[in-house]
Amino acid sequence: MVAALSRLDAGEAGPADLRLLTKHFLALLETRAPGRSVEVRVPPYAAVQVVEGVRHTRGTPPAVVEMDAATWIALATGSLDWASAESSAQVRASGERADLAPYLPLG
Repeated sequence: MVAALSRLDAGEAGPADLRLLTKHFLALLETRAPGRSVEVRVPPYAAVQVVEGVRHTRGTPPAVVEMDAATWIALATGSLDWASAESSAQVRASGERADLAPYLPLG
């Protein structure tokens, strides 16, 4: 993981690095914000359901957050803050409880 972060910082991260870091930080988010009311999507690598509240079982979840891998990793590591990501449209968030700022950064 440290090697993947180093390659990312150097601008040399490949798809395998992005996949590894995305899944790692989504797993950390699941432990920090357990629940199933918000679906966090980082295509094409992964999606998780987090945050306590109304449980999602079928169809479109009550809240969806979607972003690319580079944005997710930047949010998770603290090199990008939630408000900046949202205002610059790097994050698309809709629905109740879709604000992940209280849970970030993760590491």
